[in-house]
Amino acid sequence: MTLRPASDRLIFLLDTVRREGEHLIHTTQRLLPHPVDTTWVAGLEEDPDRAERLDAFVARFSRMQDTLGDRLLPELLRQMLETPGSALDNLNRLEKLGLLASVVDWVEARNLRNRLVHEYMRDAEEFAGAVNRARELVPMLINTFNTINRYAREHFSGQGWPGELSGPSYPS
Repeated sequence: MTLRPASDRLIFLLDTVRREGEHLIHTTQRLLPHPVDTTWVAGLEEDPDRAERLDAFVARFSRMQDTLGDRLLPELLRQMLETPGSALDNLNRLEKLGLLASVVDWVEARNLRNRLVHEYMRDAEEFAGAVNRARELVPMLINTFNTINRYAREHFSGQGWPGELSGPSYPS
């Protein structure tokens, strides 16, 4: 069977998401090896370096999700000769194809971004919960990338395919 060639843009976006994922994994493992609590959140005011790393985590979490959802998914659908729809339509289509584990988790991750930015330091308990849930959803972003990357490699021909991501791994 002859495979259709992958667009340069598809391979570029896959590589971009892989790079974003590597940075997100690194930041997650360094900043959040364990779930956080209200004491950790309260300590952010006295620890500007940790607060800066948290900002990097939030930015990287958001960026990877944006690139995956807003750029890579529509490009993959175009590559599959489908017309991209609304963001929710695209997510539902990818879930039906088995390329996204859960639209519900994806939408939750999207909503977490706003909570992480707007509730910053206002309610320590709520903010700690949002940080912990984002930490729990990082593997979902990584797995979504890996699943899409494998699918693209199997269904399209091309060169320069990015490797898979592994992680994050947390201490026991």
